[in-house]
Amino acid sequence: MFNKVLVANRGEIAVRVMRACRDLGVRTVAVYSDADRHAGHVRMADEAYNVGPARAADSYLDHEAVIEAGRKADADAVHPGYGFLAENAEFARKVEESDLVWIGPSADAMERLGEKTKARSLMQEADVPVVPGTTEPVESADAVKQVAAEYGYPVAIKAEGGGGGRGLKVVRSAEEVEAQFETAKREGEAYFDNASVYVEKYLEAPRHVEVQILADEHGNVRHLGERDCSLQRRHQKVIEEAPSPALDSDLREEIGDAARRGVREADYTNAGTVEFLVEDTGEETEFYFMEVNTRIQVEHTVTEEVTGIDIVKWQLRVAAGGELDFAQESVSIDGHAIEFRINAENAADDFAPATGTLETYDPPGGVGVRVDDAVRQADGIGGDYDSMIAKLIVDAGDREECLARSERALSEFEVEGLRTIIPFHRLMVTDGTFRAGEHTTKYLDEELDRGRIERAAEKWGGESDGADEGDDDATETAEREFTVEVNGKRFEVNLEERGAPAVPAVDVAGETGSAGGGGTTRSRPDEATDDGDGAVEIEGGGERVVAEMQGTILSVEVTEGDEVAAGDVVCVLEAMKMENDVVVERGGTVAEVLVGEGDSVDMDDTLVILE
Repeated sequence: MFNKVLVANRGEIAVRVMRACRDLGVRTVAVYSDADRHAGHVRMADEAYNVGPARAADSYLDHEAVIEAGRKADADAVHPGYGFLAENAEFARKVEESDLVWIGPSADAMERLGEKTKARSLMQEADVPVVPGTTEPVESADAVKQVAAEYGYPVAIKAEGGGGGRGLKVVRSAEEVEAQFETAKREGEAYFDNASVYVEKYLEAPRHVEVQILADEHGNVRHLGERDCSLQRRHQKVIEEAPSPALDSDLREEIGDAARRGVREADYTNAGTVEFLVEDTGEETEFYFMEVNTRIQVEHTVTEEVTGIDIVKWQLRVAAGGELDFAQESVSIDGHAIEFRINAENAADDFAPATGTLETYDPPGGVGVRVDDAVRQADGIGGDYDSMIAKLIVDAGDREECLARSERALSEFEVEGLRTIIPFHRLMVTDGTFRAGEHTTKYLDEELDRGRIERAAEKWGGESDGADEGDDDATETAEREFTVEVNGKRFEVNLEERGAPAVPAVDVAGETGSAGGGGTTRSRPDEATDDGDGAVEIEGGGERVVAEMQGTILSVEVTEGDEVAAGDVVCVLEAMKMENDVVVERGGTVAEVLVGEGDSVDMDDTLVILE
């Protein structure tokens, strides 16, 4: 077994990996950006190294910085978690060529399965059914139209390196092809550094069922049953469960065997997930291969709860050369488990990302309740990264009992200071369609009454404004936290002073942030007063178009002198892994463009000035 593992990630998955390491007696190393100096995964690790500024491309996605941190720490191996570099074959190969061990499938296997067209071809060779479509990238909008002519609309344009709905665009007519083709390519380039796309027939209302697998270097391949991830909004999973309520025993065995065949054909090792679309045609139920996620999944937790197998520990053991010590026949499913993603989002506002400070953070407990997180009360939740702040996992003897226990656990989960989707989850565990297990991937986006989500937010939601009136004790004792970096390695110094006013945490660069919070503040370029309808008046008679959330500018759609009308898009802003169009409230002429592609912006920063 390894002596020390660098976890190339952040948030709850980094903490999850670190806990598995500790269980095995392995020391851990964290990497962190400037925005994460006080983050939970940094607190958890035995040592931590700064790898760059808040923007992920300049820190968590910087190959050389992460590997150099491993060298400085004298680590034995790198665990990528999920997201960021977890499915980046180029990074995996760099780790393999260094003195570090890659905890995951080989770079070659990642390339075979990470690019969707290669994966589709490989699965066909393993006699695994695939959705009708191309097995090679398409180079033009005209090529998309040719596929649609063969299979009929709608078709799906998918980024070759994509996942989680990013880089996926549904085309329902020839008129939409050009715009959706370009958007899919742009998202593929932005999120996965791969602008290649392919096309397949779009299934209107399938179930999303995935199979967890483990494989070692000794030829053993096991599947750990399936998960149902059909409850999604804009192709992003929200609630996952195991086992799937939609499969009978015969189909369950058939899908599990198909997953094993596919990964064996790919010479795959370590943990992974084979994802399928399951469609009820009315006469029979068919399943089709969708993709392989060559990493640990967010929802691996529900499989752990119903099988009793610690998947992350097995990732570590397999990477260290260990052999799976259980047969396929010994894997059994005991009970039912559901995972609820606790995202910092306002479900009543189309799941818009939310930021703020966790003024109250009190997760539930008790029998059958597990919470995976990396936050504590008073932490700040910024907009630099994913919106998920925790995962609530509930298990019980059967699905009905699990739903009842979930109601109890969700009612006990207290969060104040920012909005979360807990009210939405409380709605879903009482929803007739979800409780009956009859929902598909379309249910949330197209069938569920939006008014019910709004009413749930009013009933169970609420947001603290952060005011702390009448706190007479605030000046009696001040705890000062100093973060010191020496050659890029992080050290903390905590001082407590009585009779002094409280001060914010200060880092070595002189920036201030909330004590114990996630990230630093920065001044905004100009001050103005909001006129209440999205455009803000500034001196000189112009109007500001501002960012409504923190994020990164993916594209700028206008230039100085352009005429725009109400509703026109001026920028595309990526926030918490979601694209958001920034539109003007009324027409005018673009007087000035203050941002460019790749720029990071804060809420209320000026993007464009109109005259």
